[in-house]
Amino acid sequence: MKVPSEPTHVVGICGGAVAGSESARLFAEEGAIAVVFEQNARPYGKIEDGLPRWHDKLRRKEYAKIDENLSTPGVLYVPGTRLGGDVDFAQLTDDLGLSAIILATGAWRDRSLPVPEIDRFIDRGLVYQNAFVHWFNHYEEQGYDGPSIDVPDGAIVVGGGLASIDVVKILNIELYRRELSKRGIEVDAVTLEHAGIEATLAKHSLTPSDLGVRGATLYYRRAMADMPVATAPNPTPAQLEKLRTARVRIMDKVMRKYLVRFEPCCAPVAPMVEEDRLVGLVFRRTEIVEGRVREIEGSDFEVPAPLTVSSIGSLPVPIEGLPTRGDLYEFESVETGALLGVDRVFGLGNVLTGKGNIRDSRINASVVAEGIIENLLGVPDVEQSVDEMSAALHEEFRARARGVMEQALEGAELTPEKAARVLAWVEARWADVGYGGDYRAWIEDHRSDGSGGA
Repeated sequence: MKVPSEPTHVVGICGGAVAGSESARLFAEEGAIAVVFEQNARPYGKIEDGLPRWHDKLRRKEYAKIDENLSTPGVLYVPGTRLGGDVDFAQLTDDLGLSAIILATGAWRDRSLPVPEIDRFIDRGLVYQNAFVHWFNHYEEQGYDGPSIDVPDGAIVVGGGLASIDVVKILNIELYRRELSKRGIEVDAVTLEHAGIEATLAKHSLTPSDLGVRGATLYYRRAMADMPVATAPNPTPAQLEKLRTARVRIMDKVMRKYLVRFEPCCAPVAPMVEEDRLVGLVFRRTEIVEGRVREIEGSDFEVPAPLTVSSIGSLPVPIEGLPTRGDLYEFESVETGALLGVDRVFGLGNVLTGKGNIRDSRINASVVAEGIIENLLGVPDVEQSVDEMSAALHEEFRARARGVMEQALEGAELTPEKAARVLAWVEARWADVGYGGDYRAWIEDHRSDGSGGA
């Protein structure tokens, strides 16, 4: 590792996925040293663990883009290094004295379901979205040693956003795969998602009643037309009406193709418990008054369910030394990404927006295009190429990263002596995690053998 002979910006980037890798490449191309701290062995973040594996072509495309970014000369990849765990925030700012720090750590903490003491039922009738999708994406891989999740008929999902639609689809895909297998019909999850459950059953002259399947149901506290599956900032009344129509159209397609059920205008208020296990939820009907959800007293009803999946959003993980406001980091300006009261520290991507779904992160886009959303949900009228979808996912991150970079490079350059100290720390950390300094070789040794893996 060559120590620079002249003063140089040395920037720490926490998180190596889309936002982190885009910013790392931009910094390196400007002559800075970009040190990327990644909590996992592989850097793919929500692309690998949050985007369902039926997006196999898109995932491979994204993996290749991230690999290309992190292979840029001047980018130093540090795997297995979690901010707030393996390295403290104070180490980066005070001990190493980095020129700037970019937080691209994403949003991995599930928002807690707003039901009293509900989290005591985790893994006992309750599972959260991030753990559930991670299981689905990896459980068929050779060597998988994570938790096992049983998918029973009649499961329910509490949500309403894009990720909750993924979850309810996963439930039905796994359920129907199992029931078809009992009849000697083997179909993998990716094939079933692409073809659709309704079409697959019809191909074999079957109906859900033939299989005795009810399927999963998505519960949402607002109406179908309010679902945040097609959005625009500050829409005009005409735009809003168009969006509401598009949301219903998209969800209708999902319900038909994947045989999912939908229950609007109800919010969970209490658990149903048997033998210290969650066996369902008590819901209360809601109404929308002046744009706000209002619960209707006396409208409670019980929904027995052998499994509840909560998918109501993801949040950044709190890190000591970083200012917070409620569940999110506190920023001096969301536009610039600068953290409040902390010099030379900027947020980027989901950590800035407080959203954990890669499709919710394009915060500067005037409209999240209906066609892109339909393709990602598996119900397009017109197929979009992987290149088009990938470009849409990267567009916002690249623009945001460029703006952050311009601010970060206003910070002090490190003298060769100080830069050498940072590089020595990086080499020591590499030794601790067994990384030899060759990104391509490391990724080759840490390939996933699951569907859509790199």
